[in-house]
Formats: sequence, structure tokens, C-alpha cells
Amino acid sequence: MSTSTIVRIITSLKCSGETVIITRVVNSVKRVLAKASNSQPGVAAVTVPRAEHGISRDDISENALKVLYRLNKAGYQAFLVGGCVRDLMLGLKPKDFDVVTDATPEQIKEQFNNCRLIGRRFRLAHIIFGREVIEVATFRGHHPDEEGSSAPHSRRNEHGHLTRDNVFGSIEEDAERRDFTFNAMYYNVVDFSVTDFANGRTAIKKREVELIGDPQERYREDPVRMLRAIRFAAKLNMTISERTAVPIREMAGLLTNIPPARLFEETLKLFISGNGVETFKQLHAHGLIEPLFPQLAGFLQDDSCREMQFIYRVLENTDDRVNREQRVTPAFLYAALLWYPLEEYAQKMMTESGLTAHDAYNIAMSEVMRKQTQRIMIPKRFSTVVRDIWMLQQRLPRRFGRRAFQTLAHPKFRAGYDFLLLRGEVEGGDLLELADWWTQFQDAHPGQQKKMLNNLRNNEGSGTRKPRRRRKPRKDNDA
Repeated sequence: MSTSTIVRIITSLKCSGETVIITRVVNSVKRVLAKASNSQPGVAAVTVPRAEHGISRDDISENALKVLYRLNKAGYQAFLVGGCVRDLMLGLKPKDFDVVTDATPEQIKEQFNNCRLIGRRFRLAHIIFGREVIEVATFRGHHPDEEGSSAPHSRRNEHGHLTRDNVFGSIEEDAERRDFTFNAMYYNVVDFSVTDFANGRTAIKKREVELIGDPQERYREDPVRMLRAIRFAAKLNMTISERTAVPIREMAGLLTNIPPARLFEETLKLFISGNGVETFKQLHAHGLIEPLFPQLAGFLQDDSCREMQFIYRVLENTDDRVNREQRVTPAFLYAALLWYPLEEYAQKMMTESGLTAHDAYNIAMSEVMRKQTQRIMIPKRFSTVVRDIWMLQQRLPRRFGRRAFQTLAHPKFRAGYDFLLLRGEVEGGDLLELADWWTQFQDAHPGQQKKMLNNLRNNEGSGTRKPRRRRKPRKDNDA
């Protein structure tokens, strides 16, 4: 008998007025039948002793160990969990260490003077050791899903997205609430074992990104999991399992329900992690560019188009800088992602309204940025630099007189020049010649710079100015 049939039968029994009880029975039946027929990866604890895994305390942050030891000493369970355990199992160096415990956030705070509680959607404790922050979470539990539930610690919006997630539970429930199988491994400092709840070691061996549970339900709970699947696949050089990948394209629109400020943080993780090119390719392949950058999506016809080549070139440059541990700014990346939508909009304004290039680009910059921040919030400290980079693309071709020196003195000249150079490498022609000219000019000595400007005037014919019209002498009126 199908789920729907049983639900109809039970629902038809609502004749005694006990609606709430009947509703709870209906939902319980749904859950039981779903679990019975579900072939999704679940959780079943497998303990891996120290001799069978390669994790050593020498590879773990001293501050993370301090947190684990103190919580254990206070009588609480405490484990390393998530990405740090996964990376250690892969032989990589984790960027940070996360701890999970059965202590509540308030109980954690009692144990550490250097602790502050953060988060509204899910309450977390940050233990601060100078520049290093150890994030400590309480075991998450399952949410009451009865219709009409008013649980104060759990809340979903109309799209099924969890907007409040402060339901605490056991380690088993916490493992079920984890997103991917390789993130449900727990390192215990007491006996140095790893407890693998969802065949995370198998996923690592197969190099596969695999969601725990039903992908559609997990994506509804938090659509950002779609971005995380892409990020892990690119970062760890893995493939996304078919059942995890298939729903992404049809559910991509759910990302429009995520707060723009949160999406800004997520895009930083996507593009400024040293794997930006592969990440962008996978985002495009799974239909996730449109909900993030709707103005850009229509330009991306294929890998050979200039827009795609330009973005790849910018991301290659960003990846190279990140991997060499050089500074990068999100402003340069956003300027690149939105450049061709800006250029098209400005050209349209000049054609339809007869505006000058300066006015058209000013209007286009405001409009393109306004539309983008409806999806991804770009903080002012970055959006200002984006505008500077764009405006310099209009100033760099104007080199006569003192303009070249004024442009060279602009605080963001280097970013604007680098942007022009990448455009020139992709589009060639006059742009590449212009970029080459600036490459020589900025490193030339003053005498050479003056000579370059004179040659420019002669070559472009600007040395022969129209003669000024003489004003006729005013006639004196003798009255």
C-alpha cells in the first residue's frame, strides 16, 4: 500500500475533531514509510581505531586540542568533526578545526573565558585564541515537523528552508543532520578513534561528493548545500554523485531565497579558494550561474565566447595568486563578472538616449550594481573599488596632455591596468595595444614618458590642432 493511500485513509478518519492527533499520526506514517523505502545513505556508526587511520595529534591545532581536553574534563563529550577530519583523512592540512559537543552553548561559555556566542539561525560558540578561532557547536537534533508546530528553536519558511536551527540532540542525530557523507566523521581525542557514521571513508576512496538523506529535502532545508557540493567537488578534485547532482538544476531557483549577505560569503568561498576556474565551470554546468549572477548568465554561450574566456582568465589569475599566498580582492572578481553586462547596458544607453560615454557608464554602473546586490550583497568597501576599476577603463584610453600622469597617480591604477591587460589578452586589437602602451609607460623614466606622449600625438594626429579663431576687436562707440 502506497504512502498516499494510507494518508488518505487516516485523514478520512477526522470525524472526532481530534485534528492535531490525526495530523501527528499522518506525519509519523509518512516518516516511517519514507525511511523504510528510502535507499539514500543513512547513518550507521563504524568505529575506526587509531591503527586504521592516519590522523595524528601532531597534525591537529594545539588550541583545538585544548578545547577538546577541557570539555572532556568537564564531563562533556567533544569531537573534531567535519572538514578538518575529512582533510586529515585525505592527507591535507585543514584550514580550521571545528568541534562538536553535547554541551549547550551556555555550558560551553561557562568553560571558556575567551568564548563568545554567535549566530541566530544556529547558535555557535567561538573560542578565541589570538588569530585562531575554534568553532564549537552543540549536537544538532531532528526538527518537529508536525503541521502547526510552534517550536521556539526550530523554524522553516514557506520554501522549506530552515531559518532557525537551534534543536539539540545526540551524536547520532547530529550525524544525520550533516550534509555530506565525508563530513559525518568524528575524531575522539580520548581514544584517538574516528567514528564514521555515513561511509565517509568510502566516499573519500571513491572520490565522490555524496549527500546524506534525500537530496531534494536536504536542498530545501538549505539551498546553499548545492553550492557546497560544487565547492567540495572542485576543491577536492571529486565528482558529485548522480543522485546528489541531478536535482541541482531544477532546484537552483531556491538560492534566490537566501539572504544576499550570506550569498556574498558563500561566493568568496567558491571563487577565492584557489579552485575558481573549476568551480565556475561546475556552477555553469549545473545551472547555478543564473540565480547568482542573472545579468551575466545570458552572455555565457560556450567556452569559446569572449565573456567566458575573460572570466576564465581572471579566475586563473586569482587562483594563481591564492595558491602563491598573495593578496586578492573580491572587487576585481566582481568587476570582471559584471563587466560585459555593464558594457552592454552603457552602449544601449548611448544608442537609445544619446548620452555621452561618461554619463552612460555612470548610469549603467549604478543600475548593474543595484540589480546584482538584490542577489548577492557586495559591501561598500568592495563596490567602491569595483566602480573605480570600471571607470578607469574609460580613463585609460585618454592619454594626452596631463591625463596620462593623472591616471597613473590614481589610487586604483594598478587594479584598473591589470583589468585592462586581461581584457586585451582576450579581445586583442586596440585593447592589447593600449595595455602594452601602459605597460611601458608606467615603468619608463620621465624623459622616456615625455617621448612616448609626443609619439602618441604624432601617430594619432593630435599634434595638428585647429587654429584658434581670432576674436574681432571690439569697436568703441563714441557717444
